[in-house]
Amino acid sequence: MAITTVKSAYFSGVAAGAPFILVIIPFASLFGLLATEAGLSVVQTLSFSVVVIAGAAQFTALQLMVEDAPTLVVLASALAVNLRMAMYSASLTPYIGSAPLWQRACAAYLTVDQSYVVAVAKYERSPDMTLPERMGYFFGAVTPIVPLWYMFTLVGALLGAQVPDSWALDFAIPITFLAMIAPMFRTLAHVVAALVAVVVSLLCAGVPYSLGLIIAGIAGMMAGAQVELWTARRAAEDSV
Repeated sequence: MAITTVKSAYFSGVAAGAPFILVIIPFASLFGLLATEAGLSVVQTLSFSVVVIAGAAQFTALQLMVEDAPTLVVLASALAVNLRMAMYSASLTPYIGSAPLWQRACAAYLTVDQSYVVAVAKYERSPDMTLPERMGYFFGAVTPIVPLWYMFTLVGALLGAQVPDSWALDFAIPITFLAMIAPMFRTLAHVVAALVAVVVSLLCAGVPYSLGLIIAGIAGMMAGAQVELWTARRAAEDSV
């Protein structure tokens, strides 16, 4: 019976993760194409997706690499973009933190935006799930996502290797990144953070080694945090 319920949870996770295929295929293909256009080989491009497995961080790093930013800046910027994964891990710990070490290690590697959102929503709706069922559901959710990210990164890289150098596609990297983050602008704090980051990045355009991007990111986060505090205070005052 336990094996049956775990299998059921796994396939339920597969079904929940399946709709993300519509997003994964085009973005993975575009990353592969743009990475080879930026000068990476097919093997390097595929390795990039396998090692990093984080779309936003990959596009960020790729943009900085195109701008010839120092390696340390590229790594720091990619890590900054991916800091949300630490919050994801903390949020998942109450649900799967007591799983065996190898399962937690796999889950840590496979934690992406889609698997986190799907898994946490399911765990909150079904608090009576056993630990094996939770792990089965989590791994089911990433089954339609991660392999396709690898596969279509490769497809895009192979296509990109055939694109003539005269077809300059560098413009597509920032456009793609904007398309990925635009849906995240849900509150006033998000909008203010983005606007401040844009303004500061323009003001810091002359800072060497593209460090202006990191300065702009920090300024944007500080501005967003202040707006959230202000919004919370206003809400508290209105409720009195």
